[in-house]
Amino acid sequence: MMKRVVITGLGALTPIGNNVEEYWNSLMAGVSGAGPITKFDAEKFKTRFACEVKNFDPLIVLERSDVRKYDLFTQYALTVVQEAVQQAGIDFEKLNRDRIGVIWGAGDGGVSTFEEQLREYHLGEGTPRFNPFFIPKRIINIASGVISIKYGLRGVNFTTAAACSASNTSIIEAFNYIRWGKADMMITGGSEASITPSSIGGFNASRALSTLNENPAAASRPFDTQRDGFVLGEGAGAVILESYEHAIARNATILAEVVGGGLAADAYHLTGTHPEGDGAVLGMTLALQEAGIEASAVDYINAHATSTPTGDISELKAMARIFGPSASVSATKSMTGHLLGGAGAIEAVATIKAILENRVPPTINTSEPEPEFVGKLDLVLQKPKDKTVNYAMSNTFGFGGHIATSVFKKFEV
Repeated sequence: MMKRVVITGLGALTPIGNNVEEYWNSLMAGVSGAGPITKFDAEKFKTRFACEVKNFDPLIVLERSDVRKYDLFTQYALTVVQEAVQQAGIDFEKLNRDRIGVIWGAGDGGVSTFEEQLREYHLGEGTPRFNPFFIPKRIINIASGVISIKYGLRGVNFTTAAACSASNTSIIEAFNYIRWGKADMMITGGSEASITPSSIGGFNASRALSTLNENPAAASRPFDTQRDGFVLGEGAGAVILESYEHAIARNATILAEVVGGGLAADAYHLTGTHPEGDGAVLGMTLALQEAGIEASAVDYINAHATSTPTGDISELKAMARIFGPSASVSATKSMTGHLLGGAGAIEAVATIKAILENRVPPTINTSEPEPEFVGKLDLVLQKPKDKTVNYAMSNTFGFGGHIATSVFKKFEV
């Protein structure tokens, strides 16, 4: 018999808030995290802005010696996990750590470390010297490993590398390990720190990024007829999952429940989504089937909606085919930008908070929504919507055609 899987802790580090409450309050206020890039001189790039994390201090979580050993994406991961663990009230000394695991998502891993080391290599004279931490800092799986080391967790441990669907995939996989009875608790989510020259340059070359340099705060405008690409973001999100029995046994406060996950593939294009949204339809359908609910039961969908011209249309078509106007739809990337492999994690946090607060976050910047879908979908624009949210869905899609959709439910005993 499959076990129930509940959520007991959340953590967030985003361009609009450095913890869950700051993040949620900014979503409700419609705050944009976009601004000029400060991490490097972007003057020569077509896009010179991004959604950066602000006022991040790794020493709140890490020792100074550890900061030198960990890439920024790992520092972000440790920060949000600490918040989630604290909220969940976990004392690992009292738990069976053989039955607690970590599944973490990332798309680029230590890309900034890789760039920095190559710059030093090419600028160096004589025998090049590589940092002894270069390999463990840059490999994509290191965040999940470091989380397990910090807390002494010996259960299943791996990283999902499914591009922009990576952290949603990690949540679904963690959900599966618990419901199959292979773990009692999982730390899951994802992180990304990809605001680097190679990322901006590469996405510019593929014409994926917005170039609205004169007004960065308005650049991420999902569903809008004038959208011209996504805004790169960074940060992390964490979710603590447990079996219902395990959470009850340790007297944990249960926030919500995970009831379904759909993993699929577009099998269509290297970077583009199927024009009719066929892969998205399959992922959402599988998630609904696993949750045991009809489409009409879903009250809110946090859309992938990156603000690209073709990607938004295919998702709109997919949602319209399944849901119609019953489900409220919004795109929080309009405020956070696109965190790539970390996107699903912070969007899962927003989706779970929508259930807890019975409020749907808005899509900002969208003044001219695609006319074909006005009335076919309940697009929540400009301001939040008060609404009882019993079931909510989060969509993520990644380069390579990866599809990941999760379904969360308001907790009931």
